[in-house]
Amino acid sequence: MKIALVTGVSKGLGESIAKLFLESGIHVFGVSRNINTRLEKVAKTNTVNFHHYSCDLGKTSEMAQTVELITKDITTYNPTVIYLVNNAAMIEPINRVMELDHQSLSDHFQLNAVAPMFLMNQLLKFATSLNTSFIGVNITSGAAERPIFGWSAYCSSKASINMYTQTAALEQDVLKTGHKIIAFNPGIMDTNMQETIRSSAKEAFAEVDKFKGYKENNQLRHTETVGGVLIDILNDEASIENGKIYHVNEYF
Repeated sequence: MKIALVTGVSKGLGESIAKLFLESGIHVFGVSRNINTRLEKVAKTNTVNFHHYSCDLGKTSEMAQTVELITKDITTYNPTVIYLVNNAAMIEPINRVMELDHQSLSDHFQLNAVAPMFLMNQLLKFATSLNTSFIGVNITSGAAERPIFGWSAYCSSKASINMYTQTAALEQDVLKTGHKIIAFNPGIMDTNMQETIRSSAKEAFAEVDKFKGYKENNQLRHTETVGGVLIDILNDEASIENGKIYHVNEYF
């Protein structure tokens, strides 16, 4: 029996990935601040279970309590494979480095870097204790690979996630656990994050007109299309390259 834990399932890419897992006959444990009743209906239609855990991943104590509940509930399924998709993230703060305040940076890195690392650490340890196969995915961004004016926080947090992915994967290879950890760059999608980007002032984000053009020229992919690429990668388990940073553009 396969289990998938997906963060940020209330909307966007997280919702699409969770939906596709459910449609593939995989039970989904979803984490987000707000529940998604649409996924409950998808689960019922496909005769699988969707468990939702309301959690603010920006709060360490709340996150730790949620992981304890999730691992306890997963155990009852006696899973053969556990997937973790760290999708939840934020783009803010968008501004020049000299204008960023301490709290906004702290909140950003808690959600974009600390939370996915903590979840991966805990689920890796949990799967190993169960002698269960584990496949972890960190959703990354092209921003991890190039500097972008106004995105110092986002570029830095996603770059750290890429290096974390490669390091954690290296450890699994050395330890011969059989677990695999990858990152997935979904490219530009039609999401609320893109709306936030387009609403930025040009003095805060120099490329704002470029991103407005993506929307105007219908260059933003649907999240379900992008999610489908990730599901295809995960379905071909034997071909997954441990530590690889997968790019959605390679599949179009």
